[in-house]
Amino acid sequence: MPVLVLTSARFGEHTPPPGHPERPGRQDVMDAVAARWRELGGLVTEPAPASREALLRVHSARFLETLESAAGRAAMLDADTFTSAESWNVTQLAAGAAAGAVDAVLDGRCTRAAALVRPPGHHSNRDLARGFCLVNNAAVAAARALDRGLARVAIVDFDVHHGNGTQEIFNADPRVLYVSTHQWPFYPGTGHAADVGAGAGLGFTVNVPMERGAADADYEIVFDEIVLPVTGRFEPELVIISAGFDAHEEDPIGGMRMSADGFARLTGRLCAVAGQCASGRTVLVTEGGYHLGAFAESLAACLEAMEAGAAPDAAVAAPAGDPRRGRAAAADARAAQAAFWRGL
Repeated sequence: MPVLVLTSARFGEHTPPPGHPERPGRQDVMDAVAARWRELGGLVTEPAPASREALLRVHSARFLETLESAAGRAAMLDADTFTSAESWNVTQLAAGAAAGAVDAVLDGRCTRAAALVRPPGHHSNRDLARGFCLVNNAAVAAARALDRGLARVAIVDFDVHHGNGTQEIFNADPRVLYVSTHQWPFYPGTGHAADVGAGAGLGFTVNVPMERGAADADYEIVFDEIVLPVTGRFEPELVIISAGFDAHEEDPIGGMRMSADGFARLTGRLCAVAGQCASGRTVLVTEGGYHLGAFAESLAACLEAMEAGAAPDAAVAAPAGDPRRGRAAAADARAAQAAFWRGL
């Protein structure tokens, strides 16, 4: 079945101050990618807003009241996180797109779905908005899947930043595997390999911090040696991809050297794992990505990989030099996770 895309031009109504990286032009990119997807025969639909109950599954009532109180005006929530007049309505719609993507795959309307949304969400925990993020869309998606009766959900986050909010929300929940590859050291300063969850969730948080300058081959080593084996052994009933594209070599914020084809191969690998243990069910939710051309190319490539349901056949284009960053990152993660995932 074709990949279903959920998005709305209304996401462009979230307008941080001029010069902010998380700008409405990012939605112009998503609108163009969605329009092209429709032209190619893909399915594109408008989402519905998330219910308050859905948001309360991952955020506190106090936090939602803070966002709602800023409706109709501009507000600064932290040093780099802002709202505008329409942000409260927009963020409910973004969370609704993520939850709607889960409903679409669980209802059998499609096998794979993509929520092209802004603002991003993976830095927000139960009580705080930060790092350009308001509602945690990927977390809302995972909570929706659990409410629908799934017992195991995997979230794999390849944004250049660690998704500290998503980790914090599910840190002690063994039903949700959270796996993150991210630049280290870097904002927000969390995501050490030794952070492996808490309580009943021990071992269900897998962090793979990577040195600045990591490229496609480094990421693919990390995925092949850590991310995919752990995700497969967890046997998720749904795979959620927290898809940030700010690890692209042209991105002005990150310091990595990923390509659009590299993101597509990672996405394809995750679809293949979902095919083995989740009846193929995969949901992609957008996070960061601030070079508009790189964002457009990477997002389109990932949709194509999702449509194929597996990694593209193109050979891995290894960067010049030895991919030592990937090997080092995999070794650190393996040491931290050995007690929980034997045989890595």
